[in-house]
Amino acid sequence: MGRQAPYRELIQKLLKGIETGDAKAAAVVNEAKYIQHNPQTHEGSEGLAALFARLSKTDPRVTFVRVFEDGDYAFAHNEYDFASLRVAFEVFRFENGKAVEHWDNIQPMRGPSPSGRAMLDGAVEITDLDKTEANRALARDFVEQVLVRRRLDGLEAYLDAALMQHNAEIADGVPALRSYLEATHGAGYAVQYDKLHKVLAEGNFALCMSEGRLNGVHSSFYDLFRVAGGRIVEHWDTIEAIAPRSEWKNENGKF
Repeated sequence: MGRQAPYRELIQKLLKGIETGDAKAAAVVNEAKYIQHNPQTHEGSEGLAALFARLSKTDPRVTFVRVFEDGDYAFAHNEYDFASLRVAFEVFRFENGKAVEHWDNIQPMRGPSPSGRAMLDGAVEITDLDKTEANRALARDFVEQVLVRRRLDGLEAYLDAALMQHNAEIADGVPALRSYLEATHGAGYAVQYDKLHKVLAEGNFALCMSEGRLNGVHSSFYDLFRVAGGRIVEHWDTIEAIAPRSEWKNENGKF
């Protein structure tokens, strides 16, 4: 059985259920196979339907800023208004037109950055589809070699000197990112990447899903990179604390 609709359309149909409270949006999910990686959400479309119904009572707004498709995956970069503004990355894996696995990373909206950039503004056009795999490899190497292994002397090899930075704490350019990564917390680094779990890409964009610690707190790091001319020229992210296992509503893990 082939696709019923492009996956980038299905992810938008599904997530609009947050705004409308329409339980039919959850029908995009194959409940028999669905694997939920949000620790705060129960398994299956029944769990999603209940979540949508609860959230819709807060008069939420779901705004899609960037939506991508990578093989069996679709991923979106969104703004959520749940009484306060939040920035989210949503990732779904599909089989035969139905969502069968879900990951996300959500944080409160912050900013602007020291360079005046918002968390969601910047380039949105998907180009260079023929360079998808090269750009995926570049993003993977950057995270594994520079962020996980902390080889900060390699920053200039991967990043454009005028890097456009959408993290609210960091100014544009490589020196500001270096300072951010060198900052300490207690006996260690304030930002510590431990493992890269997944890299999704389409054209000039690549999303890296990583695990580590922020100020000593077990956290998930989702980093979206835009690549041009073989260098990373723009960066967006969300950072979310990972709930302790005692609070999980499913046993699938964040990643």
